[in-house]
Amino acid sequence: MDAFTKLTGVVAPIDRINIDTDQIIPAVFLKSIARSGFEDALFASWRYKEDGSENPDFILNKPGYRNANVLVAGPNFGCGSSREHAPWALRDYGIKCIISTSFADIFYNNCFKNGVLPLVLPAEQVREIMDKAEADPGIELNVDLVSQRVWDESEEISISFEIDAARKDALVNGLDDIGLTLRMEKDIDAYETKHGL
Repeated sequence: MDAFTKLTGVVAPIDRINIDTDQIIPAVFLKSIARSGFEDALFASWRYKEDGSENPDFILNKPGYRNANVLVAGPNFGCGSSREHAPWALRDYGIKCIISTSFADIFYNNCFKNGVLPLVLPAEQVREIMDKAEADPGIELNVDLVSQRVWDESEEISISFEIDAARKDALVNGLDDIGLTLRMEKDIDAYETKHGL
């Protein structure tokens, strides 16, 4: 898994609540478990018309937002089914950070396991970022996980955030569950040797 320390990226605002995993990646795209190649499936029912052409009204198809890697959205992002394909699709598209007031628990956990930072901020700060991104397409945010701070170039937005230390450590070091286990490889080897395993 790629490490996440600091990101400077374009912000795309999706001012909707309860964006569920079927909206993030529709069920028709769940046939593969390859863990990559899902970028075109992200928000497919919103991004494309029935004929397969782009929907010009969807935020990621608008000038200024096409290369977004920070998403700011309404509360309860990632609700619905527990499909891990949702963070895969976000990551494959290039979204490395999602900012909201709340996330569904399973989606939240899956993001950390796949190198995506789900950042929980108070409603007034999420609204501030949302409003600025809507008013100024192409605005960039800096997200520094090490210093736990978010800011824009003008510093009109400057926010410190809290995050669980263990989750932060895993993301900063690019460690998924297997990587975290392998950190203890010497202890595991010693235990196996001691017990003849």
